[in-house]
Amino acid sequence: MNLAYIPSPSTGVIELGPIPLRGYAFCIIIGVFVAVWFGNKRWVARGGTAGTVADIAVWAVPFGLVGGRLYHVITDYQLYFSDGENWVDAFKIWQGGLGIWGAVALGAVGAWIGCRRRGIPLPAWADALAPGIAFAQAIGRWGNWFNQELYGKETDLPWAVKISEGANRVAGTYHPTFLYESLWCVGVALLVIWADRRFKLGHGRAFALYVAAYCAGRGWIEYLRVDEAHHVLGLRLNVWTAIVVFVLAVVYMIVSAKLRPGREEIVEPAAVKAPKDEAADADGEDGKDGKDGTASRGSTDATDPKGSTDSTDAEGSTDTEDTKTSVPDAAGAGAKEPGDGAGATPQKAEKS
Repeated sequence: MNLAYIPSPSTGVIELGPIPLRGYAFCIIIGVFVAVWFGNKRWVARGGTAGTVADIAVWAVPFGLVGGRLYHVITDYQLYFSDGENWVDAFKIWQGGLGIWGAVALGAVGAWIGCRRRGIPLPAWADALAPGIAFAQAIGRWGNWFNQELYGKETDLPWAVKISEGANRVAGTYHPTFLYESLWCVGVALLVIWADRRFKLGHGRAFALYVAAYCAGRGWIEYLRVDEAHHVLGLRLNVWTAIVVFVLAVVYMIVSAKLRPGREEIVEPAAVKAPKDEAADADGEDGKDGKDGTASRGSTDATDPKGSTDSTDAEGSTDTEDTKTSVPDAAGAGAKEPGDGAGATPQKAEKS
């Protein structure tokens, strides 16, 4: 008898009046917000502008949800299109069932569209978002706990998850594969953050590292699961997918490092152009102000009443004093020498 285990919630839905609040949906939404928030911080640190990650996520997230659901429905078609099943359930995404492979593949298409509209390289944006995606997966996996799905083989380990009786499941304690994958994704995120700082990964290599590391863990975690799945050569389909994608990611990292070593210097041209334009505008305004200031100062000097008065007064004062000096001198000379006659006075005046 297992005395220690992780209990499962009695229900994955909380009814808030007429509005059902589903734990699975909450985990997905919270994960998306964390990915965008953390991706934005990394994007700004790389030289991009705030808000660009969110703008592109508007394209990537809907595409990713559709891709994830399509992958799940296609690979587990028997759950929706077999005898006795209702195909309408294929659209009930809140009941669980998102394939990460399809989510990343079609989400990349949406991101590519968003990047083209903003004129930025998709690999650089993917590098910035990679750890955030891993954190989002770590949070999103707890949605499987709310739905009591995707657990592993039976076990009596203290951290086993207890599953209650229900449709397509038998009560018991099982490996909490949702917890294993959640912890693994946290480790993947930390690995990418460390490697990116240590080796300056660029041109999509940080994203490729995330893909490779996730696939390495998904392989052994998938092997523990007991939910129904298609098998190829004795292995579950998702195990083969993890192997193929892992190899492709490693090859990409090797080839990319040889063809385009280092990291992009400019990830968002608009972010570099904007400060230059602002600086140019500032210089233009300073030049305009300088011209106005010069003209204003010149105008003030030329029309300064005080300066004009001082100048005129100075000159007028000199002329007046000279004239006053000359007249008395002439008059005085005539007074002192009255015997010289009337002709003396004009002579003195000419000398003045």
